[in-house]
Amino acid sequence: MNFVADRITIDEGVCNGKPTIRGKRITVQTILEFLSLGDTREEILQQYPTLENEDIDACLTFAATLLNNNYTLFPVS
Repeated sequence: MNFVADRITIDEGVCNGKPTIRGKRITVQTILEFLSLGDTREEILQQYPTLENEDIDACLTFAATLLNNNYTLFPVS
């Protein structure tokens, strides 16, 4: 299991290796999708009572860090 930014974990045995919050079966992607659809932090925390506000912050930080990388696209034959 790898830890990213204290609260994000990546484990091949949990959610097919997708980044999750503290080893739970709640993916970073799920939280980001809720936020992108307009759900508030309070609504997310109510739906997932084991989460903490800092977990949502960690998801946003994780995504921002990924987007800080440079990417090169190659055509696929």
